[in-house]
Amino acid sequence: MRARTIIAIGGGEIKNKTTLKIDEYIASLAKERAGAKRANALFIGTASHDFMPYFNSFRKTYTSVFDIKAEVAMSVYLKTDRERLAEKFSAADMIYVGGGDTKFMIESWRESGIADLVLDAYRRGVIISGLSAGAICWFEEMYTDSEIVAGDGSDYKIMPALGVLKGLASPHYNERLEDFDAILLSENRSAIGIENDCAVVYENEVAARAISSGGKAYRIACKDGKLIKTEIK
Repeated sequence: MRARTIIAIGGGEIKNKTTLKIDEYIASLAKERAGAKRANALFIGTASHDFMPYFNSFRKTYTSVFDIKAEVAMSVYLKTDRERLAEKFSAADMIYVGGGDTKFMIESWRESGIADLVLDAYRRGVIISGLSAGAICWFEEMYTDSEIVAGDGSDYKIMPALGVLKGLASPHYNERLEDFDAILLSENRSAIGIENDCAVVYENEVAARAISSGGKAYRIACKDGKLIKTEIK
């Protein structure tokens, strides 16, 4: 039986191919799932408000480099009807969720029905991957700058997420380390910190390994007023 798989990428620039080693791994899983047919990827750019240049950068990597057919699921500025969205999800061997405003993305997914479609795809063994917002949305809680992006606040915050994976996670951990660590210490919390250009591979909701294009990922535990960091390898 195929494992349920999520590849959570802490950050990076797919346009500049800084995550190429990770993308190569994701593409290999999609091709394995597709078997004899050409693999099909579905890009979800809700967090960036369906910003099409983002999808074009994704397509230039996954189609031009890895020969995977690329489709896009739009629900913000172009409302794709539920039946057509369901067809795209049904055809997908892999799903890639782009970065941006995570809080907006989750709220929009619930309104449009994408949340049900993506979670059903995950349960069916479709390869799920995502960067930044697309990485932390799967956890019970996420450390996000959504309110900064939306202009509603000036601080990063811990917010509830979709709850597929247990615990709390922060993307861009190399950039947010000081603030995130301070919160973990003050609240006696444990978490996952994923740096840019690094991904944590979850199989059946368990962290199995990390894949690096230059960054690292850590399990962070708070004990006796100190943080203990264990690199995920």
